[in-house]
Amino acid sequence: MPTSPPLTRALPLFAAAATIVLVAAGCGTSNADPAKGRSLFIQKCGSCHTLAQAATTGTQGPDLDDAFAAGRSAGQDSDTIEGVVKAQVEFPRPSTNNPAVSMPAKLVEGQDLEDVAAYIGSVAGVPGAAPPQVVGGPGAQVFANNGCSGCHALAAANAGGTTGPNLDKVLPGQSAAQITQSIVDPNAKVTPGYPSNVMPQNFEQLIPAPQLKQLVQYLISSTGGAKASGKKKK
Repeated sequence: MPTSPPLTRALPLFAAAATIVLVAAGCGTSNADPAKGRSLFIQKCGSCHTLAQAATTGTQGPDLDDAFAAGRSAGQDSDTIEGVVKAQVEFPRPSTNNPAVSMPAKLVEGQDLEDVAAYIGSVAGVPGAAPPQVVGGPGAQVFANNGCSGCHALAAANAGGTTGPNLDKVLPGQSAAQITQSIVDPNAKVTPGYPSNVMPQNFEQLIPAPQLKQLVQYLISSTGGAKASGKKKK
């Protein structure tokens, strides 16, 4: 996905959105893909918002679990929350030219907005929400937590994303340093056939260093990287 401007004050307190709630009930979309929405949320929104199920801890914008917990406990359903999210993304409040105060309008649009809103509507403020647990060790969990499967195919993770390169094809033989660079500086070497500025460029900030190392080792062991195979890429 292209790197986007920082998502900032996306949602005021839930009470401030009450007027939207009145018109948003029943706005659920049957063609939305919450799984894709999770990946998009992590990439586009996670640096500014906390959401437990997405494992994001951004603080520049509101904590979405806190923002919706009271409304959900009072009986607001997922469709209503989805409608609030869609309205706020399309028409951020407050609306200013200062990205530290308000979120850029239409940060995601069309089907992407449907997917992100459906995802947030299904998990925000849900007591005990946490990232889905996956097999394969800590590196596999980092891969899952950061929505990598939404853009990449990787057999070991049962991932079938097509936005980015198939990792089973492009990573074999690569060293840990090469794979790390492809994550933290994706434009340094773009895979032929894929445009630049597609992969988010802030994973070095989003993924703590120990988790980044776990992710790289997982990718090496899963795809036959240089360290796993004992080979050195010439």
